[in-house]
Amino acid sequence: MKTFYNLINKLSLWGAYLSSLLLISLVLLILTEVFIRYFFDMSTMIADEYSGYLYLAAIFLGLAYTFNEDAHIRINILTSKVNKKANKFIDILAGLITIIILAFALYRTILFTFDSYEMEMLSEGVSATPLYLTQLAMPFGISLFILAVLVFVMKGLKNDN
Repeated sequence: MKTFYNLINKLSLWGAYLSSLLLISLVLLILTEVFIRYFFDMSTMIADEYSGYLYLAAIFLGLAYTFNEDAHIRINILTSKVNKKANKFIDILAGLITIIILAFALYRTILFTFDSYEMEMLSEGVSATPLYLTQLAMPFGISLFILAVLVFVMKGLKNDN
């Protein structure tokens, strides 16, 4: 079981690394656009479009790591008033509900991405980028998130905190 936990943690970490690289790329793209517009009165023509794609991918790929680091927003009005055993039960229940919701989101994003591929949808921008390529980060990021929540639930059930 420890091997599975470590594998999921490493995958989450690699998702965070990739997310970081995408955010750096986003900043560099915007800086390039600003520089070219200011000094050469020209445009890359893709900065607006690709900054959206990079931001979407960065968010989705960082979800699992953010969860592992306990950095998601958490409302603890109820859990702060109950004992440790009840708190653990609430965490496990919330984790299971989260997995169900994320499984539905995964299913829908896979359908969404597959539809974009099947219909050969292209972006409306100058680049005419195949949209399914930009959408692949959604199911991949949600899959990592599901695995991270699954590890959280399994650790809660086995008392492996």
